[in-house]
Amino acid sequence: MTARIERRFQELADERRAALVTYIMAGDPDTQTSTAILTALPAAGADVIELGMPFTDPMADGPAVQAAGLRALKGGQTLRATLRMVETFRAENDDTPIVLMGYFNPIYVYGVEAFLRDARSAGVDGLIVVDCPPEEDDELCLPTLRAGLSFIRLATPTTDEARLPAVLSNTSGFLYYVSIAGITGAAAPDPAQVADAVRWLKRRTSLPVVVGFGVKDPAGAAAIAGSADGVAVGSALVEAVRHSLNEGVASASTVPAVAALVQRLAKACSRAPSEAPAS
Repeated sequence: MTARIERRFQELADERRAALVTYIMAGDPDTQTSTAILTALPAAGADVIELGMPFTDPMADGPAVQAAGLRALKGGQTLRATLRMVETFRAENDDTPIVLMGYFNPIYVYGVEAFLRDARSAGVDGLIVVDCPPEEDDELCLPTLRAGLSFIRLATPTTDEARLPAVLSNTSGFLYYVSIAGITGAAAPDPAQVADAVRWLKRRTSLPVVVGFGVKDPAGAAAIAGSADGVAVGSALVEAVRHSLNEGVASASTVPAVAALVQRLAKACSRAPSEAPAS
């Protein structure tokens, strides 16, 4: 499963292009519409898809993603329904990597071994679980790796030389660099500071470095794409869903609105060969 992630980043490196990593919340605003959005993402230009697992206490998420999770939970979205979404997607697309992103509690309730078995069977490629630190790798990280899935960890502006080895230990697929100190969608990153951080990280790992948190529009994506291996966009996409709703219900414009924004972001992530990130 992890091979899809490695293959995609190698293809993008060959093309000298930054990956567009798109985040949507599973089940937002309902399972059917969310599945339609998921299915539309690759054709719109998404290279890697992060699929949010709704949770009642998302401590790292800003208001936009929190609201998306609440809409999904109100609509009855479950972790099993999220895995069924991946199965539906895989019936049509066997190439685009899907990473589930969220928190440990729903996985714990599901049962770690059962969840990993079902996730692999559904076609999931990796996990980002933001409340599982390296000190607790036995809980989820190591079982995930044994199941053949990538465990993707986050580095932040406060991750220093002493802490980074622990962050990189057992990390696979790619390294997610949080470009701001705070929650998702809270502020715009400084491209110069991000470029310095990416260079620092790439001197210490061979993993692709994807930058997220705070990238809100094509201009922001273009600024980050000049230095990073990938650009992750989430809050802007879940806000596109919200703005398309009619009294909280999906409208005819919901899927097209998200796809159109992804198309603009994908175009922004293209870069000339001279702009490829330094190793």
